[in-house]
This record gives sequence, C-alpha cells and structure tokens, in this order.
Amino acid sequence: MHIVKLILGIESSCDETGIALYHTERGLLAHTLHSQIALHNEYGGVVPELASRDHVRYALPLIRSALQKADCSLHDIDAIAYTQGPGLSGALLVGASIACALAYTLDVPTFGVHHLEGHLLSPLLSDPAPEFPFVALLVSGGHTQLMRVDGVGRYTLLGESVDDAAGEAFDKSAKLLGLDYPGGALLSKLAQRGTPGRFKLPRPMLHSADLDFSFSGLKTAVLTLTQQHELDEQTRADIAHAAQEAIVDVLASKALAALKQTGLNQLVVAGGVGANRLLRSRLSERVEKSGGKVFYPDLEFCTDNGAMIAFAGAMRLQQQAAQRDYRFNVKPRWDLQALNYSD
Repeated sequence: MHIVKLILGIESSCDETGIALYHTERGLLAHTLHSQIALHNEYGGVVPELASRDHVRYALPLIRSALQKADCSLHDIDAIAYTQGPGLSGALLVGASIACALAYTLDVPTFGVHHLEGHLLSPLLSDPAPEFPFVALLVSGGHTQLMRVDGVGRYTLLGESVDDAAGEAFDKSAKLLGLDYPGGALLSKLAQRGTPGRFKLPRPMLHSADLDFSFSGLKTAVLTLTQQHELDEQTRADIAHAAQEAIVDVLASKALAALKQTGLNQLVVAGGVGANRLLRSRLSERVEKSGGKVFYPDLEFCTDNGAMIAFAGAMRLQQQAAQRDYRFNVKPRWDLQALNYSD
C-alpha cells in the first residue's frame, strides 16, 4: 500500500494561482503565489477569461518553483489536491486539468478540494491552532458564512449573507469612493484618516433573530452619501471610516451571537477579509472579554493560496481512500455542507 505523505496543492478558483507542498509529518514545505491584481485592475474587477489564461501561464512555473524551494522532485509527490469549486468555471478547469494530467503521469491519486473548506481549515496551519469543535467566520469577496465545525467533514451552517458578501461590501464601497481594484484593503487604509462619528451608516440585520447577514443596503447607503457630499479627501476618508465600522460591527456581533448560541468558546476567522486589522482587533477584544479565544490564519494564508488546498487535501486523505480516477469535473457552485460525512 502506497503511503501518502507529500501532497501538492493547486488553487485556481479566481484571480490567484497558488501552489504548495505539504508533508504529513514535516508540515508545510513550500508555497508560491501569483496574484492577478495588476491584470484586472484596469477593468475594475475580475475578467474570467483573462483569469483562466493567466492560470495557464503561471501554474507550471509556480509548481517548479515550489519543488525547488522544498528541495523535492516531481517523483516525490504522493498525491495532488486541487480546488474543485466553488469559483470561476474556466479558472477551476485550469487547475483541475493540470492536477489530473500530472497525477496520471506520476501515477498518484488526486483529490478535489472545496475552496471554502480550505479557508475553514487554514488556521490549523498556524501555531497555536484551534481544536474541534469551533465556530468559523468565513469572510471573503464571495462568501460570508458562520459555520459550526465539529471536525473535518462535519460542518453545520449557522448563518450566511442573503445578498452581498462582506468582501463585496468593502470592494463596492471602495469603488464608489474612487479607489482602485481590489478596494477593500485600500478602503481600510483610507479609513484610518477618517473622522469617527461624522457619518452613521446602517447595520443591516444587526438585531435580527438569526445569524444571517445582509450588506447590499449598506452599499446603497454609501452610494447615497457619495451623491450628497462633495468628495474631497477628508470626506472620502470619513465615509470609508463609517463603512468599515458598519461592516466590522455586524460581523463581530453576529460572530459573538454564534458563540453564545452554540455554547462554544473558540472562533476561527478565515478568508480575505480576515486580514482586516479592525476586524481582528474588534473580534479579539469582544471574544476574549466573553471568555473565548479567536484564531486567525497567518496573513499570507488569508487570501486564496495553495497551502490551504494542500492541507485540506491531506486532512481528507487521512479519512478517505485515495483515488486514481483521472476524469474530472468542477463545481462553480458547491454547498460546503454537501461534504459532510455520515455519523
């Protein structure tokens, strides 16, 4: 029986090509990443066809780079994990086809990984790492969800956004303020110069009886402010400050409510918005005050990356038999709870 130890991870769900090598005994050996921000910046958002072509251009050179960093060869690889979904169809197909073609050549198994499961488990790469069970707040450009996590493959959805994700609210508000794509990080930087309290924006669903989110109304409120005021530099900073405060306030309050509802005291924060400094400080302050603890992935693992895919693949392969079926399909839409194992 071939023992799987070294896993190659390939992430290509959207606008970042991520490659990593994870060893089940030695940990993360190497990871490489190419961001397409400069490519899509002039269009103000991700252009799917351009994203796919860029994955084709960079995936193999990044694999070679990761192998060199880890001092490994292709023939040292025992299995290949790739992002099967959710994401952009064309981008996902690039990663899936490369993974399965390479696995066929090397005669090693492949494993399709759920992108959000990768984010969900990424804090386990850090030290200290959380222990199961915990509540996870997944916040990115495409998803805002609260999950109860009882183990690998044991996920319960507690609440999610009914419209825009938190990352979309950041990016769309930034665009209204004339900031470049992707605007979330730029809005946060601009907000640091904002005047607290000058503008008050709504906190949608803050006091709802459930754990769902809504951010489309907030985006509309930001639009209204930009139309009502002359956008000098200070006004733009003040609106950015108000927008960030509103988004963070909702995320933190809902996360606290999820911990109280489940009776758990560990919160894991994952996804690109998890890198936001205000969100981190607000969550840490409020959760620790209530007797809980918050875990974050390292900043380099907040955005899409190959390390989380390699690691999630390794966790899955500990519980499932490795397969050598090199036919593949991708799942642009994929419910995370569909991964659940039966008890």
